Amino acid sequence: MKPPIRLQLYAMMFLNFFVWGIWFVTMGTYLTKGGIGASGEQTGLAYGTQCLGAIIAPFIIGMIADRFFAAQKILGVLHLLGAILLYTLSTQNEFGSFYTSLLIYMILYMPTLALVNSIALKQVTDAEKEFSGIRMWGTIGWIVSGLIIGWMAWEANPGSLGITYRIAAIVAAGFGVFSFFLPNTPPPKAGQQVSVAEVLGLDALKILRDRNYLIFFIASILICIPLAFYYGQANQFLNEVGMQQAAAKMTMGQIAETIFLFLMPWFFVRFGTKQMILIGMLAWILRYALFSYGDAGSNIWMLYAGIILHGICYDFFFVTGQIYTDQVAGPRVRSSAQGLITLATYGVGMYIGFYLAGSYVDKYKVGESGHDWPTIWLFPCLFAAGVALMFLSFFRNNKKKTIA
Repeated sequence: MKPPIRLQLYAMMFLNFFVWGIWFVTMGTYLTKGGIGASGEQTGLAYGTQCLGAIIAPFIIGMIADRFFAAQKILGVLHLLGAILLYTLSTQNEFGSFYTSLLIYMILYMPTLALVNSIALKQVTDAEKEFSGIRMWGTIGWIVSGLIIGWMAWEANPGSLGITYRIAAIVAAGFGVFSFFLPNTPPPKAGQQVSVAEVLGLDALKILRDRNYLIFFIASILICIPLAFYYGQANQFLNEVGMQQAAAKMTMGQIAETIFLFLMPWFFVRFGTKQMILIGMLAWILRYALFSYGDAGSNIWMLYAGIILHGICYDFFFVTGQIYTDQVAGPRVRSSAQGLITLATYGVGMYIGFYLAGSYVDKYKVGESGHDWPTIWLFPCLFAAGVALMFLSFFRNNKKKTIA
């Protein structure tokens, strides 16, 4: 791969995740304490918009990216439209209108996760060795967004967090233009006669014929139920227990993620697919246990450890899963398959998880603004343990087998 193309892919990942990270982590704090006055259940619904977007994403990918238009052009259009909606979000002051704008935005944004993967994977010759180094720059983008929030101390005045949506809008507009200059990733089925199922992206379902991939797919849905507790509630939890500049400190998870992404080629050789995914699940269990027993006093190390474990949780499950999906799917349904796993993880699993997390947090509310966090964190801890046991029992081997 030529250095200019590699730099383009680095920038693509950085900007795609910066646009998301600058507002997403603190949205729960903004909604509940920033003037909108949302409840825990409403906050869960707001975070659930990413899931609805992820559920629709495979159809957008299957209908457009695999059949009609180049992936980089679709990416550009989606971000340009998204910039308008992000600015609109910054002007809302009641939950109903905020939710409507957010839902439309996430329907546009979530397909970009599969698109950037497809653009990057098209350029690499060895996904296990090269993809993690490219994907790492998405994590760096997330880190930078959190550090900016911490440096500006916006969490101390939650009402000021509305500016994060305007920053995202400006960056999204610039990235939208930049996307048209990314390496060309033409639709693999252009000019071919295809069935209705293929046009809708349903042809990617054939990868579920692989028994091991089916087990992984089911596990992906289930493990994202406890993951939603972290994404939706961690920032609110850390602020409530007294951690200063929580969003900035949460970037330690992404820093750890960056380190492990750099080391992933070695881990693939050392452990293989099954072991890496299982390690990611075990890290989930440990993280929630640490959150349950940690505090901002003498046990603050537990909170830091739980944050840092996010690097293992994400890389060993999500990035390994994306590479595993690419290996099983093959080039013909690459984009559709990436959209399918996005549906399973960011879609179905997290939607259930965000709904449960919002209701669970409301159930264990203490006083006007406090919560029984030790009890809240035990639920995702035990749930993740059950999913890990299921995966360990039924996923049998690591053989590479292209289905499509």
